[in-house]
Amino acid sequence: MSGLPHIDVTDLAIGWGDRLLIEHATFAVRRASCFAILGGSGCGKSSLLRHLIGLEKPKAGRIIIDGLGDPAQLSGAPGFGVMFQSGALFGSMDLLDNCLLPLQAWTDLPDVEQRDLARAKLELVGLGPFANLLPGEISGGMKKRAGIARAMVLEPDLLFFDEPSAGLDPISAVELDDLIRSLIDDLGITVVIVTHELPSIYRIVDECIVLDKEARGITARGAPAELRDHNQIPFVNHFFNRTAPGSKPVRAPAKEVVP
Repeated sequence: MSGLPHIDVTDLAIGWGDRLLIEHATFAVRRASCFAILGGSGCGKSSLLRHLIGLEKPKAGRIIIDGLGDPAQLSGAPGFGVMFQSGALFGSMDLLDNCLLPLQAWTDLPDVEQRDLARAKLELVGLGPFANLLPGEISGGMKKRAGIARAMVLEPDLLFFDEPSAGLDPISAVELDDLIRSLIDDLGITVVIVTHELPSIYRIVDECIVLDKEARGITARGAPAELRDHNQIPFVNHFFNRTAPGSKPVRAPAKEVVP
């Protein structure tokens, strides 16, 4: 299956009742790459992500994961991991027990092997020494890392992240970006993210689609830098250059010349 896209989406339509949020969405996600779903508020980014992981059923179209079929129809343990925006850790459980949950739900491994696997994933994201701490005892960036460790504990080759850098300070965001990029480059994992953080987009994303609420679908696709510098679509230009329609570029003040 190495020649097939990791995710293949064809003519997808998303909506509820008579409301159509996205229509005619077609795209593919290459293996061992970082693919981003971008766009303004209310355009359907998180809804599209929920459909990709099988939590919701589309009104029309097809989603094929790993050449096997619709994610909602696949049986057995999921072939992917998910990290939600807040990390979604259970506050009454330490980091190790949080990471054990998927293993306990989907495997028959002995308890010792489960704990060894969970500890190994915490070590991978730099949290080995903090395995026995509760989520309330660690920083926001560490919670994100713990969420990634839990998403990886079943050793999937596909990960979905919803706003991974949201709420982090710049240093923590860069550290998280570096971790995500290392998972792709060193382990060959495919990553799909929903984000609006431009520094992270330029740092780790290989290819993206841009959703437009008014167009009810994909208005642009390609590498972020290419879309920023060479596309002719006003909405996309405003998004990647962080400008509002009609606004002028912000220029640095001229330096004062001291005689």
